[in-house]
Amino acid sequence: MHNGMLKAADAINTYILAKDGNKPSLMEKAFSRDCELEMSVRTDTISFPSAASGTEEITQVLVTKFGDQYENVRTFCLSAPDLDFVPQFSCGWLVGMSSRQDGAVRVGCGMYDWLFDRVDGRVKKLSIDILAMNILPADKLEEVMQWQAHLPYPWCTRTQALKGLPAIDGLAEIANFLKQEKRG
Repeated sequence: MHNGMLKAADAINTYILAKDGNKPSLMEKAFSRDCELEMSVRTDTISFPSAASGTEEITQVLVTKFGDQYENVRTFCLSAPDLDFVPQFSCGWLVGMSSRQDGAVRVGCGMYDWLFDRVDGRVKKLSIDILAMNILPADKLEEVMQWQAHLPYPWCTRTQALKGLPAIDGLAEIANFLKQEKRG
């Protein structure tokens, strides 16, 4: 914190820790009380509401309900903010997890667009674009988790993520996303 302002990377990191670790209490440290969430889901393999408002509702969507359905969650931001205090930031993301219900493995990717409060640095608005969420059999969990365990967490470059990507059918879409050099 500098002058009472949260650094952009710290706000994002706190969100990742809250979501991945199913720790709803962390969300109020990262998100402003009147924050907004927008979701664009471009796959039928996962569902989320298209919007949510306020820390409580967003926490329910992104942490509590998500944590009820998934475990072994590891989310990576594929670039980090260059400066401590930025009004907005966009980056690609990558996630691996397993379903609590049937053990199926999910590996997904997309884009985060962050807007930060100019007063305290907390997240004012988060737009999540889910481009892909591939489902793999439960017997692929060990291989996916081993790959992700070797990646720097939660900040990882596309090159680092692509380097050890398992040669599993169903991950071609993820590989193509990681090869893109566009934003984030």
